[in-house]
Parts: sequence; C-alpha cells; structure tokens
Amino acid sequence: MTTAERTAPPDALSVPASRAPGCPFDPAPGITDASLTEPITRATLWDGSACWLVTSHQDVRTVLGDPRFSADAHRPGFPFLTAGAREIVGTSRTFIRMDDPDHARLRRMLTADFMVKKVEAMRPEVQQLADDLLDRMTAGRTSADLVTDFALPLPSLVICLLLGVPYEDHEFFQERSRILLSLRSTPEEVRASQDELVEYLTRLAQAKREKPDDGIVSRLVARGELADGDIATMGRLLLVAGHETTANMTALSTLALLRNPDQLARLRAEPALVKGAVEELLRYLTIVHNGVPRIATEDVVVGERTIRAGEGVLCMINSANRDAGVFPDADGLDVARDARRHVAFGFGVHQCLGQPLARVELQIAVETLIRRLPELRLAVPYEEIPFRDDMAIYGVHSLPIAW
Repeated sequence: MTTAERTAPPDALSVPASRAPGCPFDPAPGITDASLTEPITRATLWDGSACWLVTSHQDVRTVLGDPRFSADAHRPGFPFLTAGAREIVGTSRTFIRMDDPDHARLRRMLTADFMVKKVEAMRPEVQQLADDLLDRMTAGRTSADLVTDFALPLPSLVICLLLGVPYEDHEFFQERSRILLSLRSTPEEVRASQDELVEYLTRLAQAKREKPDDGIVSRLVARGELADGDIATMGRLLLVAGHETTANMTALSTLALLRNPDQLARLRAEPALVKGAVEELLRYLTIVHNGVPRIATEDVVVGERTIRAGEGVLCMINSANRDAGVFPDADGLDVARDARRHVAFGFGVHQCLGQPLARVELQIAVETLIRRLPELRLAVPYEEIPFRDDMAIYGVHSLPIAW
C-alpha cells in the first residue's frame, strides 16, 4: 500500500471524535453526518494514518460478520484509537484480538460461565447485592454519587465473585482499569498498569493451585491447558470489561431516564417493560462509542466501497444503533421499542461473551433503582455532570443524585 493510500483526505473526520456540547447521548456530529451522507468514509487516526469508518447498521453487521475482516491487532495497519491502545496489544494478547481457530478455542473455555441459564440462576444473588448496596447508600442519607455507591460496586462484586477475585482488592483493579481505558493515558502508564494487573492475577492463579474454589480463575487453572500468565491475561480482560461496561451503562441509563421523565414514568407504571427497556437503553446509549476495529485481509466490497487488503476499519456501532432505516425515530428514547436488533454487544463470532450477565445486571439495577427511589432526581444541575469523553467506555465519571 502506498503512503497516499494510507492517508485520509485533508477534510476527513478525525477519530476519536468528540460529542457535541449539549448532546451527550448522541454520537459525535461528524459520525452522524457521515452515516447520513457517506455511510463508508475515510477518517484520520491519532497518528495520522487512515482508516475506514463504517456507520450504517447493515454495513456494520456485514463487516463484523465477515471473516475476511480480522480482529487480529498484530496485523500491520490495524486501526488503534490511541498510542495506549496499541501498547495494550503489544504487551498482552487476548482472545478478542484473535481470529479463529485461536479465538474460538480460548472463548470456549469461558462459554459455560456466561450461558443464559447459568446467569439467570444468579439473578437472586445479584438482586440481593443490589438491595444491599441501596440499603447502605440510603441509610441516613438523602443524596449520593450513584457511580461510586451503586453503579460501580454492583458489577464489580459480581465479576469478582465469578472470577474468584477478592473484592477487597477492587480499588486496585478499578484504578488500573481506569488507566487502561483512558484515551489520555501514555503508553508507559498503560504498560505499567497492565503489568501490575497481570502480575496480580498471575499470583492469584498460583494461589488457586493450592486452594481451589468455584471461580473462573480456579477452573482455568484446573483445566491445565494454559500457563498462569495466559490465565492472568484472560482474567484481566474479564475483570476490566466485566465491571466498567455495566457500571457505565447503569449510571448513563439512570441519567437518560431522568432526562426523559415520560419514559421513566412509563417504566414505573409498567415494570414488565424493563427487559425491553434495557435493550433500548443499550441501543440508544451505546457506550462503546469510538468503534469496533477490524482490518481487511483481502479486498472486500462493502456497500458501494471496495476496502483493500491491509486497510483498517472502525465499525461505528453507535451510529449503526441510530440507523433510522432500522429504528424509526432512532434519536429518541422509547422504552417500549423492540430494539433487539441493536449491535451494542457487537455482531458475529466476536460479539460480547458476557452479554447475558450484563443484561441481568442492568435489568436488576434499573428496576431496583426506579422501584426503591420514587423521588430519584439529580442533585446538581445537568450541565455539571462530567461525561467520559476521555474514556474508551463512555458514561459519566460521577452522578450526584438525591431522593
């Protein structure tokens, strides 16, 4: 590929792209404009290299479902959003950045832990955790930060339970997760945080050999197929993804409902809508907001474009979830909408392994909050809410609430 082919046009959209002030729930304006005028367009990455942005629902599903688009981040030309993201892959390779058969082999080791039937059996336990957290949050108080007091500890407790990680270490891994997911972290900061997490989980895997339990780490050790370092890498992926995604969806969903009081009132009046409402919130908010990366392994025609071998692609699932051809009035929040065709968890063989667990956690979190806090409201002006434009996983840094 020539230098010219690796360079986007001078007026190409730069990614990551910032959301518009006053529209924190919507994709960045440039992404929205591209989805309406040129669904597959060139963009410029942080290092000046070019990639393709794929923005329509059908084209995103096409790319993510086609094995000719590789998830292997070690291929030359793979589109990294930051220098830190490139550093993560350079020092630690997880199955989400592999292709089959390696991807399928490692993923199968975890499939049973996240099957719908097993996760649904956890519902009473997750409900108890949610109730306990709200009991503590509301005891003798009329205000709190929903992020620190509820949205973050709930999935953190659950993923620690599943993995067999001591919850008392949650501050350690949450701080390192924050560095790994920050778009502003330097490669040196990313490398240090990743090394510390992997070292911690390697020691944990070694401890499980002496004292096994029912957690995922212990079961991976017992299988005898992976070295402790590989188990640690897999555990790091689950630990970071398992609490950051659901925590941010919980807080952002709460804020979206507070900003749409008619929808909140309908949910309170019709609690049977909660499961479907969670799918709609996943569609409407789409916290993986800077695209799912792939690289073409051969020339592929998508829509009316030919994407050449070696060219990077970012599948913009946030704009795909706002495709009006699939979701009428796509920019509105409708808790009664059938949103099951959303791609918030990705699509194809790499779609999110933990989505059954995320659904259960979100359903319980949303239902419990609106049932137990009928006077739920913001404790600060909306304009003061700090949104996570600086993070790979979108949401809010804090959400002061009152009741």
